[in-house]
Amino acid sequence: MPTQIWVDADACPVVIKEILFKAGHRAKVMVTFVANHSIRVPPSPWLKRLQVEKGFDIADNEIVRRVNKGDLVITSDIPLADEVITKGAGVLTSRGEQLTKENIRSRLNIRDFMDTMRASGVQTSGPPPLSPKEKQSFANALDRFLAHRD
Repeated sequence: MPTQIWVDADACPVVIKEILFKAGHRAKVMVTFVANHSIRVPPSPWLKRLQVEKGFDIADNEIVRRVNKGDLVITSDIPLADEVITKGAGVLTSRGEQLTKENIRSRLNIRDFMDTMRASGVQTSGPPPLSPKEKQSFANALDRFLAHRD
């Protein structure tokens, strides 16, 4: 049901971008890659890039401003996901997890807890690299979204 796909492209893994390039062209759905730096997007009437100024949350704020109900946002940024879910958009992480109004609050709580831990000096590690299973999970979840957009 998404009418457009918005990608938080600053932190989106290359392999996920490649899946999105193919899916946008195949499904004939506009995919917009929003980033604060120049990114390469293959030539296609279904793919575009939107470069915004550098700065904290500038790309996120632009996605929130432009997203519409029924669109799909690709991001692992939990506060961004919360904002676009509130606007009626769907959210899919690069690991293939669908974020919804039912699960976003618990994800926000975990994120806030981890921020508090880091602020108090606890060393935390970033997410592990995407596994082949997670790449497949993303592709499958994206296909489900695209199949239900009509």
